[in-house]
Amino acid sequence: MARKWWTLLGVCLGMLMLLLDITIVNVALPSIAGDLDASFSDLQWTIDAYALSLAALMLVAGSLGDLLGHRRVFAGGLVVFSLSSLLCGVAPDPLFLNVSRAVQGIGGAAMFATSLALIAQEFQGRERGTALGIWGATAGASVAVGPLVGGALTSGIDWRWVFFVNVPIGVATLWVVLAKVAETRRRQVRPDWLGAVAFSGALFALVFGLIRGNADGWTSAKVLGTFIAGAVLLAAFVAIELRRSEPMLDVRLFRRPAFLGASLAAIALSASLFALLLYITLYLQNVLGYSPFQAGLRFLPLTLLVLLVAPIAGRLSERVPVRILLGAGLGLVTAGLALMTNVAPSSGWTVLLPGFILAGAGSGLTNPALASAAIGTVEEARAGIGSGVNNTARQVGIAAGIAALGAIFQSRVQSVLLSQLAQAGPQLSAHRDAIAQQATAGDPSHAMQSVPAALRAQVADAFRTAFVSGFDRILWVAAAVSLAGAILALVLVRQRDFVTAPTAAAPA
Repeated sequence: MARKWWTLLGVCLGMLMLLLDITIVNVALPSIAGDLDASFSDLQWTIDAYALSLAALMLVAGSLGDLLGHRRVFAGGLVVFSLSSLLCGVAPDPLFLNVSRAVQGIGGAAMFATSLALIAQEFQGRERGTALGIWGATAGASVAVGPLVGGALTSGIDWRWVFFVNVPIGVATLWVVLAKVAETRRRQVRPDWLGAVAFSGALFALVFGLIRGNADGWTSAKVLGTFIAGAVLLAAFVAIELRRSEPMLDVRLFRRPAFLGASLAAIALSASLFALLLYITLYLQNVLGYSPFQAGLRFLPLTLLVLLVAPIAGRLSERVPVRILLGAGLGLVTAGLALMTNVAPSSGWTVLLPGFILAGAGSGLTNPALASAAIGTVEEARAGIGSGVNNTARQVGIAAGIAALGAIFQSRVQSVLLSQLAQAGPQLSAHRDAIAQQATAGDPSHAMQSVPAALRAQVADAFRTAFVSGFDRILWVAAAVSLAGAILALVLVRQRDFVTAPTAAAPA
């Protein structure tokens, strides 16, 4: 087999692992909570630790690839990702797991940032479009089958195999990369370490404040201090980037309305639909009682539509203005999320099905258009920067969205649950604070252990009512975020701002 196809195989295997880990873990979270006695905020960090390090280091990893060679950085990322996956699988407690997840994100950033450069070195002309199409299909398939694979591994073996499965794939991929892939030409650049520290610190402070707000109080010194520190670090990051001749992120690009609109649309999609996957998983497993595999099966109408609609949208991007595709896609996501608010305490999972279909189709329509806008609104020589900013915006949206929606969700569930327990009679009313705190901190089954057997059904009904109320609240918030993204895309992403024509080959 020719070297270029070995290169494509190695890159696609690495991306398969990297992107599977964005969705494969979701359906395992309730099992992780039960096994490691993890709280609700621990579960949020299990997703956010990965997304934060991926977002914070993706751009600087691209600079390291230019300096050291993209093959070397990709291989190093593979090693880090595989070893940290092993550590995730043997984690004895939530803190160990979440630190390992953050390290996993570092390896993922190294692979993500260098994958397209390795493909671009080996493929030219029409073949490059074919290779990018295969790369994009691998990315889409990874996201689509992630919940099903995660559910099968968690139900059939153990949640730890969600992480262990990366090790043999990582070893095989490393052999392909070291034995069959050529190194790229190096370029003398200075990695922007100071900018990376300021950016990652700002993101961490924002997410930490959102996650701790309910527990510590939104006006507490810790939470307010965290938000102030995040704002200061973000301002410092902008100042650092403006002063550098080769910035990690050229913030001047955001002066271009179309580039700004595409970035905001990427954040809106991730902060709404993709951030909600955690809470949909908790609903399917903790409220409806499905196993991880059963929950993964029920995600298929959503995830498969993302995969099926994306190629159609890619071809449409050559003929339909990108802002129309972005507005229509995010509009469908908004409608889908609004339809999911029909959930009631007595509902089955099929009440989510119409919303899954619309939101999945909307996401599939939006993803290629986002990539086209990110690449088409910058000069051809800066296409890598445009794509990197777009991918970073997606991870920022997931991390911030999970934290913000979680703060709203937890507050609403606790408020409604306290009200429900107060009306249930003196036996429950006396212990309502302890029950509510346990139920909203993690798996509600822990709260049941402190309740007399005769009253457990009553508490279960109260929790179901409270959970659905909180779920309904964040669905409406996410729908509002998605709608705002649609409007901003329609207003800002103007066709005259495109430097290069949108193409169907642009990967998401």
